Amino acid sequence: MRDVTLLQVALDCITSEEALQVSQQVKEYVDILEVGTPLLKSEGRKVIKLLRERFPDKLIFADTKTMDIGDLEARIVFEAGADIMSVCGVASRETLEAALSQAKVSHKQVLVDLIGVQDKLQYVGRLRWMKPDFIGVQTGIDEQRKGKSPYQDLEVISQAISFPIAVAGGIRPDDIPYVMMFRPAIIVVGGSITRAENPQAVAKIIKEEISKS
Repeated sequence: MRDVTLLQVALDCITSEEALQVSQQVKEYVDILEVGTPLLKSEGRKVIKLLRERFPDKLIFADTKTMDIGDLEARIVFEAGADIMSVCGVASRETLEAALSQAKVSHKQVLVDLIGVQDKLQYVGRLRWMKPDFIGVQTGIDEQRKGKSPYQDLEVISQAISFPIAVAGGIRPDDIPYVMMFRPAIIVVGGSITRAENPQAVAKIIKEEISKS
């Protein structure tokens, strides 16, 4: 597991232009650029290529939320320049195995997203044998609109597994000290940065809060 928690910005916009603009503003403070699922569906793998060309020193996470054909979807985004892709925890074991196999060949990484998984603790226990690179503890945007957060799951899961955890779901700057208590490998922030009047300033604050903890 990494000793340093990385900051990932979730680019959940729908145009390459907006993704590039925000990435340019926050590049000094973020470690990972996330091609969010809406952006990936809107612009396709070309946005991954654009980000890779423009920001060669950043990790790129393609939030594919793969449910089937794990090897093919992994290969598509890895060849475009992504470093990490996601597989839904509710996908079949075979799909996850296929994605992990392709990631190994490509020298890339896979995150298993727990969104939609009902018994998350039981599920991550079964993942010990498959050894994904990251576990994504996430509260989706639709769930956030109902007032939910990822923190209860984060607390329980972080104590039960040794996998690196990426936590996401409505995280704000003032949440960082609490989140850092659980030492996640990655903190994912979307709207708090991308919808801010000054994305760079917010990213700077969050990065500083991570560094303090």
